[in-house]
Amino acid sequence: MAEEIKFKTETKRLLDLMINSIYTNKDIFLRELISNASDAIDKHHYLTLTDQSVAPQDYQIMVVADKNDKTITITDNGIGFTYEELKENLGTIAKSGSKEFVEKLDEKNKDSVDIIGQFGVGFYSAFIVGSEVEVLTKSPKSDKAYVFRSQGLDRYTIDECGKETVGTTIIIHLKDDTDDVKYSEYLDEWKIKELIVKYSDYIRYPIKTYVTSWEETDEKDDKGNPKQVEVKKLETVNSMVPLWKKSKADITDEELNGFYKDKFYDYQDPMMSMHFNVEGLVSYNALLFIPKRSPMNLYSEEFERGLQLYTKGVFILDKCKDLIPDYMRFVRGLVDTSDLSLNISREMLQDDRTLKKIASNVEKKILSELEKTLKNDRAKYEAFFDEYGISIKYGCYEDYGANKDKLKDLLLFKTLKEDKYITLSEYVAQMPEGQKDIYFACGKDRATVINLPYLDQLKKKGYDALICVDGVDEFLFNVLRDYNEHQFKSVNTGDLDLLDEEENKKIDEIKEEKKDLLQALKDSLKDDVVDVVLSKRLTDNAVCLSSKNNVSIEMEKILAAQDKYGAKAEKVLEINPNHEVFKAVEAAYDKNPDDIKKYATFLFDNALIVEGLPVKNNVEFAQIMCELFVNANK
Repeated sequence: MAEEIKFKTETKRLLDLMINSIYTNKDIFLRELISNASDAIDKHHYLTLTDQSVAPQDYQIMVVADKNDKTITITDNGIGFTYEELKENLGTIAKSGSKEFVEKLDEKNKDSVDIIGQFGVGFYSAFIVGSEVEVLTKSPKSDKAYVFRSQGLDRYTIDECGKETVGTTIIIHLKDDTDDVKYSEYLDEWKIKELIVKYSDYIRYPIKTYVTSWEETDEKDDKGNPKQVEVKKLETVNSMVPLWKKSKADITDEELNGFYKDKFYDYQDPMMSMHFNVEGLVSYNALLFIPKRSPMNLYSEEFERGLQLYTKGVFILDKCKDLIPDYMRFVRGLVDTSDLSLNISREMLQDDRTLKKIASNVEKKILSELEKTLKNDRAKYEAFFDEYGISIKYGCYEDYGANKDKLKDLLLFKTLKEDKYITLSEYVAQMPEGQKDIYFACGKDRATVINLPYLDQLKKKGYDALICVDGVDEFLFNVLRDYNEHQFKSVNTGDLDLLDEEENKKIDEIKEEKKDLLQALKDSLKDDVVDVVLSKRLTDNAVCLSSKNNVSIEMEKILAAQDKYGAKAEKVLEINPNHEVFKAVEAAYDKNPDDIKKYATFLFDNALIVEGLPVKNNVEFAQIMCELFVNANK
């Protein structure tokens, strides 16, 4: 007769908590039970090494769904339970037989087993989906077999049963479907296979389940075609040996590429693959990939970064964002470690210090691989930078530039002189004698930038400039400030200080001589600019707009496009004192000072057009142009 026993702890409350709160993802019940089965096999294997009376087995785990009985059965040929072990380990919640087993091993034998379970609560995850659970078990230490039954309330029963083979069979009687949860879905072959592959693919023992297929028979149908019958066969579903556990020498590029495409649902081979095993204070294996193409939503708020997290080959989290810095969000892959402390459900991490150590090491490994690629395979790195360069730039200025020193040498820019990438180091190395600053020019594309009027004086000097076409570039240089003691200087803002003493003196003399004209132009444009000055950067062009503060006109455009208002460029209208247009304005002002508003508007609108900005009044601009054209021909 079955013995009815109350749980040792205040189980009703605790079971309710575990079933309804601890496990937020119902799917993981199968992961927990398969992990327990793997532990049981490990224990049996260890016993065969220490007790010659116990024979080794052809170890395996079976998962069978029965739609008629509405049951899922998980069977292993592991260590099983004696009567006392059933009461001790299943009758006491949070009692971990696996943890005690490891603690009892002496140091020299600890490496011979690889126990996954730590918590003693994995078994109770069966009640997430089951209304009743039966455990049929036999231990090699006992002549008798036992059956444990519970409905997850405050008691359970233990009785003898006729199980003849050593091991454990867990039968889950599924709950009835509700409006919120379709428990019957777990009886479908595809669902069972999906859960095994997702969570337990790398359990080192074969996990078998029945797979349905159709086979032809010798019989013919009415059309003379062979009849087909439904056949169920046991198949091993899991891979067993994780690819990342193999040595690099034993893994081919085809295996890596195939793993990546299958695991991360990409149709293209990855651009880069990284595989490393780290042993030390924190040990882990990692298999990382950089996709050939970035996802369209990579820089959106909806994109979730993160690496897959495994513990001893058991899948824990899909996107663990704490394993990868935000600027490396493009990296995909996984980390497998046994050094993490997980909470009771394995769904949350308890010790983030270990996780931070792993994340820091992963970051260093990725940076090292990028540096190596830049040095040894320039074309490949440039392809990477085309796709993910914005991420590297973002990494430089996020967290107030905390990472800039380790990332600045990975930056690439095209230049005024050549439509090809150079590093900051290469730019500095080719600076002509006398150049002390690193110049950069911002615009929507290279073709636009190289024609900017700001570059007149730079071209005349023979200096090069970095071409910046990404919205992040100006923020980047504001954070970097300098490279090897060479200051970054924007050609779009401020004085470039490129003229010699004599040239500066000449412009200052003209400025003093024409101060009334400049003041009149400034007064006419008081709503549009903070100043009107004679330019020290223009040689061929008549006018340009620069900014007086650190917010350039280009930056203002970017902020406006992002609906981020507040930061405005303090616009300055610069006029080339040696240009015929300035001389024409001088003459017109001397002839009729009252027309200065018209000429000021003309100059400002021209500068706006050069800058790629709309003029304030198209009709007025057209009228002034027509008037000037007519007057020029009188």
